Parts: sequence; C-alpha cells; structure tokens
Amino acid sequence: MSSPTIPHQLIEKIKQAQHIVVFTGAGISAESGVPTFRDAQTGLWAKYDPLELATPEAFQRDPKLVWEWYAWRREKINHVKPNAGHLALVELAQQVPQFTLITQNVDGLHQQAGSQNVIELHGNIHRIKCANKQNVVENWQQLDGSPPECPLCGDHLRPDIVWFGEALPVDAISNAFAAAEQCDVLFSIGTSSLVQPAASIPLEALQHGATVVEINPNPTPLTEQVTFSILGQAGQILPTLIRQLTA
Repeated sequence: MSSPTIPHQLIEKIKQAQHIVVFTGAGISAESGVPTFRDAQTGLWAKYDPLELATPEAFQRDPKLVWEWYAWRREKINHVKPNAGHLALVELAQQVPQFTLITQNVDGLHQQAGSQNVIELHGNIHRIKCANKQNVVENWQQLDGSPPECPLCGDHLRPDIVWFGEALPVDAISNAFAAAEQCDVLFSIGTSSLVQPAASIPLEALQHGATVVEINPNPTPLTEQVTFSILGQAGQILPTLIRQLTA
C-alpha cells in the first residue's frame, strides 16, 4: 500500500506553528476496533437501539438495563489498544510549544497512548459518577448487575459520559473553543462534522485564520471549507506526517 501524500505546505505550517489543536471523533477509535456508537448491536443487545439507551430517561426508567449495556461496552473497549494514529499524536505534541487534544471519544485510548491533559467533550466510559450529585466516585462496589450505590448519598452511580439531552461539560467546551480560537493549526480527525456544538470547533479555528486539516476516510460537510483535506485512515496518514516532519 502506497504512503498517503502529505502536502509540503502543510509540513511547513506545522513547523512554524506555536499552538496545534487536534480534534478527534469516533473514526480514530474505530481503527482500533472500537465499534462506533451507531454500529449495529450484537448478541443480547441486538434488539436495542443505542439511541434509546443513552438518555437520562432510559436510566431513570431501567437503570439496570442501561448500566449493563455500558458494562458490555466497557468490556469491549478493554480488549482494544491505541493504534498508530493515537501514538503519532503523542509524537506530534512533542514537536510544538503548545498542543491541545480535544476528543469526542469516551474510550480513553488517547490517554492510554500517552496523551496528556485531554479535553473530553463527552466524558469517559471508564469513569463513574453519582447520578444525583454528579461527583466522580473512585471506589465503588459492584454486587450484581444493578448500578452500584453512591457511597456518599446512596443514589445510583452511572457512567461519567454525556447522554442525549444533556449539555456538554461547560469547562470542556469552553476550553475547546478557546483553544480553537488561539491555535495556528487545527486537525479534525475521524469525525463526521455533524454533531453540534462540537462540529463548530474547526470552523472557529478557520474564522480566526488557522490552517485547518481534515483527515477522514470520506468527505464530510467540513471538507470543502478546510485548508487541507487528506482522505484516508489516521493510522496511516499521521505516522507518515510525523516521518516527514522529523526527517
């Protein structure tokens, strides 16, 4: 397989950059084998629509069902590892004075690869919080398939992720847009560019004069607006970019 073509002008922009922002979506995790949220469910979960499970109302209606579904998703994620794209982003961070990584993914693969201070727009499936007080709970006891109780208030615990109908964390989205406004180069990687308000992050960078690069297997609504569009897998394109950048 031939190496992807990285525009020379892009390499020069990266070398001159003081602040690079990377914004990732489900595509980069899919390359590790993490099923995207809307992929067909399998086995016992085939009869459920994920869009009907990932809501506060679903958890209130049947907390055991929702808890077990997320336990199943966590188990699947526990069997995958960061791919070459995740690892290349760790190297990219070392090439620039300031680097900000923003992700819509909840699997923690960026941190597992070695990325630091990741802005998680949708939370983290491995983290658990109180459904009532919203505080993260580090130590909890699983007795059966039901959600554990919060050790502080006795309410149910739930995954610390953003469900449909819930707002994104205020600090996360604020910091993400601030970084996009201040950066020199922004990479949009493996995201459909459809889900708002996150889909506006690359547009914020464009409006403030940044070079915006899209890496995705297929065109998106963002493609016609970016400075550079590179079609393909992040796990192939990013290592090639790093090799050219450090040559």
